[in-house]
Amino acid sequence: MTDGLSPLQRRLIEAATDIREGEPDDIAYQHSILCQTSLPAAKPPEGVLRWEKRQGRATLLVQAGEVLDPKTSRYTQLPLPYGPKARLLLMHLNGEAVRRQSPIIPVEDSMTAFFRRLMGKTQDGRQVRMLKAQLSALAAATFRMGIVNGDHALQVDTKVVGAFNLWFDKDQSQRVLWPSTLKLSLDYYDSLTRHAVPLDERAISALRDSAVALDVYCWLAQRLHRIPEGKPQFVPWTALHEQFGLGYAQIRQFRAFFLRQLAEVKAVYPEARLETDGGGMTLTHSQPPVKKLLVSVPRAIGDTSSPDFI
Repeated sequence: MTDGLSPLQRRLIEAATDIREGEPDDIAYQHSILCQTSLPAAKPPEGVLRWEKRQGRATLLVQAGEVLDPKTSRYTQLPLPYGPKARLLLMHLNGEAVRRQSPIIPVEDSMTAFFRRLMGKTQDGRQVRMLKAQLSALAAATFRMGIVNGDHALQVDTKVVGAFNLWFDKDQSQRVLWPSTLKLSLDYYDSLTRHAVPLDERAISALRDSAVALDVYCWLAQRLHRIPEGKPQFVPWTALHEQFGLGYAQIRQFRAFFLRQLAEVKAVYPEARLETDGGGMTLTHSQPPVKKLLVSVPRAIGDTSSPDFI
C-alpha cells in the first residue's frame, strides 16, 4: 500500500522493488572523477564562477564559460552548472555516448525519451527551460580533472560539449526546440570511454530531485566494489562533511541530513554494505549496482592498481 506516502517515498518503494526483481533495462553512466568529486549541489552565490572539489587524490575544477550571443555578437557570461538537473543531463549525455560508441549525440529524440524515462512525464515548459539552462552551462564550462599520484599529477583540461547551438531555435508556435545533435569534446569522450561508471537508471530516476543523494549513489557505485574483501574502510564524519556537507556549518546538522540522503540511496542500492555510527561510516566490499557490466567497467581514477589514470 502506498496511500499517504509522498511522491518520493512512492518512487523509492517502486524503484527498490523493481531493482530487487531484476537487472535494469536502461543504464546511465558517470565519469569516475565526477563520482569521486561533484558539481555544486545548489546554485552558487552571484558572481561565483569557479568551483573546485577534491576527494582523496582526485580533483575537479570547473570554470563557468561564456557563449556568443547571435543578437549582440558579444560573449555572454553563463553560470556554473549545478544541482540535480546538471547531473542528470551529464549522465544522459555520457550514457548516449557510451551506448552509441560515438561523441555525436542526437539530442532532440534522445532528450525527449530521457525526460519521460527519468521524470515519468512529458516535458513541460518550466522543466525544459531549467534543463536547457543547465545544458548551456555544462556546454560552456571548462572542466579540469586530475589525480595526484605520489610526486606526480595527471590532468585533463577539457570541455564536456564541443559544439552545439546554445541559443535553441524556436518553431512557429514559439516552442523552444532542442538542437538536433551535439558533439562531446574528443578529450572528454576519450576519457569517458575509459572511466565510465555504470549506474542503474531506475535508481537515478528515484533520486532525481536531490543532488546530494545522486552524488552519494555515484560515489558508492564506484567505490564499494573496489574495497578489498575482508578489509572494510572507515570514513569519518569530518571527511563526509567535507565531501557532501557544503552549506552545513556544524557536523551534527550535516550528519542528520546525510543520514536521510543515505537512507534513500540504500533503498535503491540494496547490495550496498555499509554501517554508520557516531564516528563515521564503515564501507564493506559490495557488488556494484550494475552487476552484469562488472567485468567491463574501467577502474576508477585514483585506483593505484591501474596505470591508466586519465
